[in-house]
Amino acid sequence: MSAPQVSVVIPTHDRRGLLMLTLRTVLWQEDIQLEVIVVDDGSHDGTIDAVKAIGDARVRSLRHETPQGVSTARNRGIDDARGEWIAFVDDDDLWAATKLRTQLETAARANATWCYAGAVKIDATQRVIGGRPPPPPGLVTARLPSWNLVPGGCSGVVANRDALRSAGTFDPRLVNLADWDLWIRLARTGNAAYVSDPLVGYRIHGGQASLDVGLILREAAMIDGRYGSSIDRGALHHYLGHKSLLAGSKRRALQHFAAASVHGHVLPVVTDIWSMTRARVAGRPARPLPDADARWRTQAESWLGALVVEVPVDERLASER
Repeated sequence: MSAPQVSVVIPTHDRRGLLMLTLRTVLWQEDIQLEVIVVDDGSHDGTIDAVKAIGDARVRSLRHETPQGVSTARNRGIDDARGEWIAFVDDDDLWAATKLRTQLETAARANATWCYAGAVKIDATQRVIGGRPPPPPGLVTARLPSWNLVPGGCSGVVANRDALRSAGTFDPRLVNLADWDLWIRLARTGNAAYVSDPLVGYRIHGGQASLDVGLILREAAMIDGRYGSSIDRGALHHYLGHKSLLAGSKRRALQHFAAASVHGHVLPVVTDIWSMTRARVAGRPARPLPDADARWRTQAESWLGALVVEVPVDERLASER
């Protein structure tokens, strides 16, 4: 069998219900020869059996008998990949059917070695609850040493295999910020391209490591100064303020917003607090969606809606993970 164009690496741990839906959106990719490498990092929920039961020759699985961490799992997938390009997706995120094809076409036109795509935040029922168009590569690469503007975590990026070899793999000591650390190095090895359309559904749920504020702060301290630049503390606390809101902690959110203001992010914080206040008065969630981005988000609602019809989500499994 000829080598695939893209190797898709999916690390997973005890999220069988979420993983099955993620796999469906990987396998519905259009006009792309791909292989899917599921790295089971010590699951005890029957993940391996569920993956084998799919019965698709493009999917294979690797297993760690004991958990070694998400970065180590991703690195094992990279080592086992045969594709010219390597894409990453977390086991709880979703892709539009055109994602990989569009990214590879865009990267080829731009002579780029890696490419990211737009991402929307979604809940357990595929309802869009956030997101905005991604910034262009020039801004992203300029900011990367101090802050990560690449949307969608790992799930939005596809990278040339040779570029990954040059950049190195994921730092096993990092969990939340391992992607940012790698993107900094990727940006030094070659040009980035982007697809502004919302091709990734970044799922928000209680089991995410990205809601562990203490972990994020510890990892930020590790990255600070690693590449000759200090991280943007204002952006970090602004981000943590939003994460705290998602976790339902308004008091902690206000503490991080206050810290962001001290570090120079006054206008974004004022805007967020004003939006929170309006939302409370109107009885809406405390993270309203800007009207200016409504048409952009509608693009994601279209493919997410098709997914709901074709592959109903198990809301019980999604909410308990």
